[in-house]
Amino acid sequence: MFNLQLDQVNWNAYLEQVYLWLISTGAEILLIIVGALVAMRLTRALIRRLLASLAGRTHDIEAVKRADTLREVIQYVLNIGIWVLAGIMILGALGIEIGPILAAAGVLGLAVSFGAQNLVQDVISGFFILFEDQIRVGDVVQVAGKSGLVEKVNLRMVILRDLSGNVHYIRNGQIDVVTNMTKEFSYYVFDIGVAYRENVDEVIEIIKAVGADLRQDPEYRDDILDDIEVLGLDRFGDSAVVIKARFKTLPIKQWRVGREYNRRLKAAFDARDIEIPFPHMTVYMGVDKDGSAPPMRVQLANGRDGNADAHTGEAAA
Repeated sequence: MFNLQLDQVNWNAYLEQVYLWLISTGAEILLIIVGALVAMRLTRALIRRLLASLAGRTHDIEAVKRADTLREVIQYVLNIGIWVLAGIMILGALGIEIGPILAAAGVLGLAVSFGAQNLVQDVISGFFILFEDQIRVGDVVQVAGKSGLVEKVNLRMVILRDLSGNVHYIRNGQIDVVTNMTKEFSYYVFDIGVAYRENVDEVIEIIKAVGADLRQDPEYRDDILDDIEVLGLDRFGDSAVVIKARFKTLPIKQWRVGREYNRRLKAAFDARDIEIPFPHMTVYMGVDKDGSAPPMRVQLANGRDGNADAHTGEAAA
């Protein structure tokens, strides 16, 4: 009976201590956690509003992409800082000396830095990528052998989504060369091949006329920054002469403009009977010294055989 009363007294004392801890230290820890969550929400809203205000003043798509990228990175860094500060405050509330822990964390961090050199390299590379404004959310880039639309950029990696919907996660430390296809403005380059028999000056005039017509179209004129630039006769191909031209457009609009221009140019060539050649080759059977050609055996489609005397023959390839 005495032992039962003693156990009851000890249990009541324990519950009292737990209650006192909950209303003092426990409440303080809970307040710290709630404060950290509130701070995260407030900083997120403040950053979004501030960057949206800066981007809205310029009405520039480049400023909008820059703001979206900075918002992600700034929020990421602030979240880490908020939770580190909250962790230090919780340790202090528990009565744990922070000084020795910080000293040990410094030594541990030094050891980890040697073992996690790739992570350190990623963070340093990510910092310079963001600082130099090489990549923004919404750009179309080619990095580390992969290309696609930038969906996210942070200090550790770049996330791309390609035309097929595949998502590529690329560590910043693996990025040596950045090819940004949509920064400030873009070009769509045309290699237009026509038959050798065509008049090049006439073809160039048609190219310019189709370009001028496209630029007057209300659906496309806001995407095109300048008249089509015809660079001239670029090269003599195997079956065509190639004329090079290009359109200057808003970022990421070059493919939309280029596809529509190709459609209209094909229609214009058809209307003017301009030949767009396909690859073909000429088969030469050879001649004797007297100028005569040997007979050529021909297999017809219906299986009949026949002989044909000819100096040359042509076959589509």
